[in-house]
Amino acid sequence: LAKEYGPVFTVYFGMRPYVVLHGYNTLKEALIDQGEEFSERGRFSIMDEAASEFGIVFSNGHRWRQTRSFFLMVLRNMGVGKKTIENQIEEEVWCLVEALKKTNGSPCDPTFLLACVPCNVIFFVLFQKRFDYSDKKLQFLINSSHENSRIVSSSWIQLCSIFPALLCLPGSHKNYSENIAEQKKLIMDHIKEHQESLDFKNPKDFIDYFLIKMKKENDNKKSEFTMEHLITTVMDIFAAGTETISTTIRYGLLLLMKYPEISAKIQEEIDHVIGRHRSPCMQDRSRMPYMDAVVHEIQRYIDVVPFPIPRVTTQDVQFRGWHIPKGTKILISLTSVLHDKKEFPNPDKFDPGHFLDDTGNFRKSDYFMPFSVGKRSCVGEGLAHMEMFLILTTILQHFTLKPQFDPKDIDITPVENGLLSLPPSYELCFIPV
Repeated sequence: LAKEYGPVFTVYFGMRPYVVLHGYNTLKEALIDQGEEFSERGRFSIMDEAASEFGIVFSNGHRWRQTRSFFLMVLRNMGVGKKTIENQIEEEVWCLVEALKKTNGSPCDPTFLLACVPCNVIFFVLFQKRFDYSDKKLQFLINSSHENSRIVSSSWIQLCSIFPALLCLPGSHKNYSENIAEQKKLIMDHIKEHQESLDFKNPKDFIDYFLIKMKKENDNKKSEFTMEHLITTVMDIFAAGTETISTTIRYGLLLLMKYPEISAKIQEEIDHVIGRHRSPCMQDRSRMPYMDAVVHEIQRYIDVVPFPIPRVTTQDVQFRGWHIPKGTKILISLTSVLHDKKEFPNPDKFDPGHFLDDTGNFRKSDYFMPFSVGKRSCVGEGLAHMEMFLILTTILQHFTLKPQFDPKDIDITPVENGLLSLPPSYELCFIPV
């Protein structure tokens, strides 16, 4: 459609018009240069019941700005971007390595184990707690999150987004609501524990910081720091901080099995820079341009969130000669940037060379925006970069990935491509190096 109508055009889903923004220059002008006008979050029908207008994903205006600023402050206080959180990730990745060793090189589906690291890292931020991989609560949270990702990315839910009345019918969306309700119960239990042990002078995690803020603003009837807002925000942070990262890692391993020559080259770099007797750290990234390029190329190629949850214009906007009224729903095509042919030659090919210059050094690209850009970009982007680099590097330091089929026969086509781009299920063998 963009080839025919240009980088700004309207499509109708049912009777609802959406303005689509396509291409790097268009997204930059809208989300950065006119970021305030395009900063409001739209609705996504199946999530309305769970999120309403609370949390960090679907809130708008003053509530959203306060929540985002508060969360970033807590992340800084807890050491995100510093050695504190890096050590936590390294410890969790080592637990993953031990769990993978127990598979004894037998075929296994890595879906659950790969989700344990980002899940426990987020639990550290939220609850100052980690779960053993055998814990039933952890298993439920991961499995229900995976199920909900499949549901919201399915064709049925895309149809329900166009015609919300369909949500009254039986369907997978009922399972989504049940999973959300159970997740809320678990989170509420942790909040109650925090309320009983709260130390005003020594907050340990996000929930403590939020509860203290609630107490301080107890007499402010207009305060945004309420229990409902806390629960929804925790749900948002958990979902955003676990599912996209675990999906990216899972998809990444599939691609590395498909292209074993890339895995071999990564392991050569690991042997040269790190060796086999110490754990990788973030300081290694600057000396590992090929590994850095692979991590970026995985995110670019899989395009895990092709179209983020819609935006809504906050006021009447004049944009590229068009008048866009206040309240217009906006669809942002991240795919159009991540697969731009001018920036990434052969964009449909998995090629780490997209992020390497002629001398083999890492090449940054303004077109790399899997976390979106501007005011609504992902607040956990820095944390996600740390996790993906450390997880993938450590796995390849300790294991060779052995597929169940000839690499040429491995299908890397996503099985769902709605809100998330999800890889097909697969098994592999983690062969100790």
